Amino acid sequence: MPWYASKSVSGQWGWHWTMDHFKPDNLGSKGKRELASHYRPLIGAYDSNDPDLLECQVLLMKFAGINGVIIDWYGTENFRDYATIHRNSLSLIKYIKKAGLNFAICYEDQSVKHMINGGKIKKAQELAYAKKEFQWMEQNFFADPAYMKIKEKPILLIFGPQHFKKDQWAHILSGLSNKPQLFTLPHLKDQINNAGTFGWPPVHGGKNISPKVWQQYLQSLYTKDEQNESTIASVFPQFHDIYQQAGVHKSYGYLGSQKGKTFDQTLEVALKSNSELIQIATWNDYGEGTMIEPTKEFTYRYLERLQSLFLNNKKISYTPSDLRLPINLYQLRKHYEGNKEITPQLNRASKLLFESKVQGANKILLRYIPALSQK
Repeated sequence: MPWYASKSVSGQWGWHWTMDHFKPDNLGSKGKRELASHYRPLIGAYDSNDPDLLECQVLLMKFAGINGVIIDWYGTENFRDYATIHRNSLSLIKYIKKAGLNFAICYEDQSVKHMINGGKIKKAQELAYAKKEFQWMEQNFFADPAYMKIKEKPILLIFGPQHFKKDQWAHILSGLSNKPQLFTLPHLKDQINNAGTFGWPPVHGGKNISPKVWQQYLQSLYTKDEQNESTIASVFPQFHDIYQQAGVHKSYGYLGSQKGKTFDQTLEVALKSNSELIQIATWNDYGEGTMIEPTKEFTYRYLERLQSLFLNNKKISYTPSDLRLPINLYQLRKHYEGNKEITPQLNRASKLLFESKVQGANKILLRYIPALSQK
């Protein structure tokens, strides 16, 4: 989710840290920043257009054995924070490619509904607008060599669909020479002809979702995959949203982490499925509490688990201690910001990390890390 804005980088705290309720400038008695989340990033509240942050995130993914990033995208239009998310996405893609990873898009067609309701576009313009956005994706995303493909077709996830109906999708896709393979949420699959599906934490109705319920959900998802329905497997650590506390709307529900077992179990069944792709939901949705990136609550647990499963048999393998290096680099960049002597050394360490020369990078970072403990 490339939608976070911090005061230090963007000049203000963005909605996804505040939800128009929480005040990140307020520190609690334990020095805990007030955020729209039950959880805290290990590096603190960040900005999705910060080069230091993007460098850190893609290196963490690379060192954990993750192959690519699915970017939640709302289109190119300047409405709400959509243009900012678009800009941040383009910035992120540069770092994704630098790390040798792939990327794909999850398109939020609900953005069109919001633009109509907000008076940005007229209802009569919706199909022409969507068609233009899809043509933009074809020219700028699908044509990129780093874009994720299955059987030569670019994949495109639709979160829903939540706005367009079945008879409209053929028109939206018409004119594309490089038609993507679309994937929808399972219960909305019939809204798009020949669409595959991708799973999501199955919370609903404000209920506490037991392991038995989500296990049955995943079993049903993968049974359809065995029946030649294309499915992206779904892995998730938990679901614990803060919408109700923020006054946005009622909670969707709660799905517990079982002290990390939920992640391990959803990953285990995903690996046994016939799915060609596994999506982890999510890297960093703090508002819904589904993040696997390092947090103060879970530290490196999820990335270490991925690393142990996916990197043992690769020519280049990383260790749990290597996962600390991108965080160290981020913290040092912030600590020595503007320092003309040390910044070139940190740039050198970054170059070595992207080249997988972790020992050389670690030697450089170790010179400066003691300064962090003195903060």
